[in-house]
Amino acid sequence: MAAGTPSPEGHYVKRVVLPSGKTIEVVYFESARAEAQPGEQVQDRDLHVCLQCASELVYPTAWDEAGPEHWRVTLRCPNCEWVAVGIFSQPLVDKFDECLDEGTEQVMTDLRELERSNMSDEIDRFVAALDAEALLPEDF
Repeated sequence: MAAGTPSPEGHYVKRVVLPSGKTIEVVYFESARAEAQPGEQVQDRDLHVCLQCASELVYPTAWDEAGPEHWRVTLRCPNCEWVAVGIFSQPLVDKFDECLDEGTEQVMTDLRELERSNMSDEIDRFVAALDAEALLPEDF
């Protein structure tokens, strides 16, 4: 049976690849399956861009499945405090997830650079204090 295809028995199977590379099959039963609520429509847009202020820092605060190939995602913009909930396709959510991973990597790179700079400044101050004989054994 293909991933996400309902069976005659009223369930569907979704294959999930874990970060370790292992693949698991998750069985969903129709009675427990989340679906789009009346009035909700599947949206197609860049999820990391705020619809209010155009900031590219939008992030998810919650998400859950809304069917075999869709996700209900709550989005928040840290610049203007815009919050919205929408139903999005799996490919769009995958693209958003990649964008979040890239953002996380950039933040971690900036953090490492900042730590390195701060440590260098601390070393320079310590060396200057040693040169000025401003440190005494009691300081340790």
